[in-house]
Amino acid sequence: MRLLDLKNKFHLELDAIYGKNEVGSFFYLCTEHYLNVLRMQLTLEPELKIENYKTELFINAITHLKAQKPIQYLLGETEFFGLTFKVNKNVLIPRPETEELVDLIITSHAKESKTAKLKILDIGTGSGCIAISLAKNLPNAQVYALDVSPEALKMAKQNAELNKVDITFIEASILDYNAISQFEGESYFDVIVSNPPYVRELEKEEILPNVLENEPHLALFVEDHNPLLFYKAITNFAIQKLKPKGVLYFEINQYLGEETKALLEEKHFEDVALLKDLNGNDRMLKGRKL
Repeated sequence: MRLLDLKNKFHLELDAIYGKNEVGSFFYLCTEHYLNVLRMQLTLEPELKIENYKTELFINAITHLKAQKPIQYLLGETEFFGLTFKVNKNVLIPRPETEELVDLIITSHAKESKTAKLKILDIGTGSGCIAISLAKNLPNAQVYALDVSPEALKMAKQNAELNKVDITFIEASILDYNAISQFEGESYFDVIVSNPPYVRELEKEEILPNVLENEPHLALFVEDHNPLLFYKAITNFAIQKLKPKGVLYFEINQYLGEETKALLEEKHFEDVALLKDLNGNDRMLKGRKL
C-alpha cells in the first residue's frame, strides 16, 4: 500500500476529531516510529509503498486514535526538551509548558553550575522528564527525584538509563511528613522543583477526553476544597531542606497564580515571581529562601 494512501486514510478517519494539522502530525510520528521514514522522504517519494503487515500498524493507530487514546502511549515514547522519554499509562505525558519550566531553571543556574555542584530535587517526578532534562543540561548537578508511585519510578529509571544520566530516585509521598526522613543523611538543596497535581475536580470539564480517560488521575487532580495541598507541603519541605538563598520552582494552575504566589510570600520567600507561559497563562512560580 502507498504511504500517501495511508495518509489520506488518517485524514478521512480522524480530521473530524482532531483537525487536519494534528492528524498530519500523528501520521508523521507513525511513519518515523514504525518505518524510520521522515516527512521529507515521503515528500520526495510520493509513491513509496510499504508491506501489508506494516500497514496493519497504521490501521491499529487509527483505531487507537479514534478511541481518543494518546498517540504517545501507543508509540510508547515522546520527545521532551530534545530528549526521548518512554511513557505509559502510569505517567503523565510531558507538556510543552513544563519544557518552559525546565528552560527557566537551566537558564537561571547554568553559570552557577559551572563553578559549583548544584543539588537539585524534583518532587513528583513521574516520567522523570524534569529531573533528567536538568541532569542532561546541568552536567555538574547532583539530581534527586521523588515520586509516590512505584510504577512511575520504574519508568523514570528506564528514562534515566535511556538518556544516560545518573539520578537518585526516592519512593515517598511529599504529603507524608516522614518523607523528610528520607533526606536526613543529605545536605541541603540548591534547587527544589515540582509540577505537582493541580487540576481541581471542578476543572475536569476543561480536560480533553484523551487526557481525562487515559492519563493517571493521581498525577493530575486535587480536591476543590484544598487545591494548594501539594504546594503547601512542598513549600514547608523546602523551608527545611533548601539552602539559604536556594530557589523553589513550581508549575502551577493558571487559575490559582496569585493564591500560590501568596503562599510563598506568607512563608517569607523573597524575589517571588509569577511567570506566564507562551500562551499567556500564569504557569510558573519561583521564590528564593531567605
